[in-house]
Amino acid sequence: MPDQRRKYCIAILFTLLLGYCKTAYEPPALQAANNYLVVDGVINIAPNAITIINVNRTRNVGDTATQGIPELHAAVTIQASSGATYPLVDSFNQGLYYSAPLTLNASLQYSIQVTTADGRKYASDLVTPKTTPPIDSLFFEQPSDLNIYVNTHDPANSTKYYRWDYTETWEHDAQLYTAWGVKDGMIFAVDSTTQTTNCWTTVNSSSILLASTTRLSADVVDRQLVTTIPNGAIKLDIKYSLLLRQYALTETAYNYWDLIRKTTDGLGTLFDLQPTQLVGNIHCTSNPTEPVIGFVSASTIQQQRIFIYQSILHNWAHQSLAFGCDSTQIPVNTTDYRIYTYPDTLFAPWYFVSHGPLVLASKICLDCRLQGGNNIKPSYWK
Repeated sequence: MPDQRRKYCIAILFTLLLGYCKTAYEPPALQAANNYLVVDGVINIAPNAITIINVNRTRNVGDTATQGIPELHAAVTIQASSGATYPLVDSFNQGLYYSAPLTLNASLQYSIQVTTADGRKYASDLVTPKTTPPIDSLFFEQPSDLNIYVNTHDPANSTKYYRWDYTETWEHDAQLYTAWGVKDGMIFAVDSTTQTTNCWTTVNSSSILLASTTRLSADVVDRQLVTTIPNGAIKLDIKYSLLLRQYALTETAYNYWDLIRKTTDGLGTLFDLQPTQLVGNIHCTSNPTEPVIGFVSASTIQQQRIFIYQSILHNWAHQSLAFGCDSTQIPVNTTDYRIYTYPDTLFAPWYFVSHGPLVLASKICLDCRLQGGNNIKPSYWK
């Protein structure tokens, strides 16, 4: 995921230095233009499944940008041990390469092949697919803050290593309702695609969630914490949804992700973990000395969605917006009531007074998109 890969590059490349040195020190590697390639994802071997592989480049610690650098116009393919190849396409120019729906043979091994626009070639090791057991339950508890947990198990006792990530979506509203919008100097009545009262924000998880059952007598994961939402968070001001994805890992993949997790959690010191220790299964085949970051696995993917309504929670603090809603009134245009020429762009139409003026309000109070997200209701929203 995009947020995870940003953590790779920032945490792996010297963030530990800043937390453990009393005076700032910038080694040459920190100042160099180390835009390492990052390749990660899961080859989805479920029937009729789409595989998504993330290809981007790292940013230096000193770079203030919050996103990685998408690797655009690369040729990315899945290659089977049988010799068959399947192309992936970055349709949205985001460095996320999608396959067509595929039904891959689970008895074969697979790798990812990448050729960048400048001709450099990369490949992952061949990996053996694993079957991910179903999610038993996804549930929440609310002592005060809200905790979401997952339970799962493998009756065959063959999984042992698990990873999860998730996508969360929450609904949030504008402080004031308006039935009107403005485009090209004309007021119009909004519909479901142009309304600005209801918005939905969707983000991918950035934390690395892992579990191992190797020390247990049974392959059971019980009450694995997925995330905690603090009481009063706007995520649960109306309605919230979390889509959890579960992956079975090999021991090698688990160790790789565990190292990433320990690094990004800030454990240890600068001398405990070096970037050269982050050995994934991606290699530059055209220049074997070039460092590459990332790990490609192959498995089925299990997922489950949970919806949580604010109305069922106990003593949930309502999120109050930290701004007031100024308003003003202007005469309605006598030629055409739809003509809008008010010069202050911080205001927008709120409502018409019958046989009276047009009332305006602060745009931030009328347009929920200014708080983040978009105004298009997700197809899965209940």
